Amino acid sequence: MTLPQHLVPTLAGVAEGHTVTVDGDEAHHAVVVRRLRVGEAVMLADGVGLVATGEVSATTKRSFDVRVTTVESFPAPTPAITIVQALPKGERGELAVEVLTEIGAARIVPWAAARSVAVWKGERAAKSHAKWQSTAREAAKQSRRSWHPEVPTLATTADVAALVQQADLAVVLHEDATEPLGAIAVPDLGEIVVVVGPEGGLTDDEVALLVGAGAVACRLGSEVLRTSTAGVAAVAALLARTSRWGG
Repeated sequence: MTLPQHLVPTLAGVAEGHTVTVDGDEAHHAVVVRRLRVGEAVMLADGVGLVATGEVSATTKRSFDVRVTTVESFPAPTPAITIVQALPKGERGELAVEVLTEIGAARIVPWAAARSVAVWKGERAAKSHAKWQSTAREAAKQSRRSWHPEVPTLATTADVAALVQQADLAVVLHEDATEPLGAIAVPDLGEIVVVVGPEGGLTDDEVALLVGAGAVACRLGSEVLRTSTAGVAAVAALLARTSRWGG
């Protein structure tokens, strides 16, 4: 059985025999809700490649100590996958973030597309962004990731075009595209950007701008997927053709 993972700010400099203290909400949930006890084995991760394994040596209601037995350093997975996710309605945004994190996305970028029904402005933008970050954090812990995904602030279409220009491969999911995703050559290194439109679809101007920036417009198949699931399907199809998934 895989050990439970807890997130700490950093594991830099931590070695076998060191004691690491976990505190705050992370510790409170582990000790009070999960009833973590002295003697239990746990994993600690800093979200940027370092993972420590150890045994709980002490607990309070707001903290616990871990005596470290091993520390491993993992390289960032490559190719790195960036998902540009147009804002979905309701809680479907958190659903998309959760599953994209579990499947291995390195970066999940919220995007205010022209036809996005949801709108992030003012206080709502801050709360929604924090919710996406929290969802990614919890999903990364649940899936025992050594590298946790970034969730930057809301992107504009110009921001998305800049991401496309910098990518080693960029695809725009579009139901009217003639090129199937399965026909695209997938790099085994670098960065792949996948752009997912909103419920109402992408505008012609958005498609033209992103294709002009270097993206390939692709279709997944004859079915039309929800915006909250299309990105997951696309990432799985791409990763299956890389060494990350044994391709």
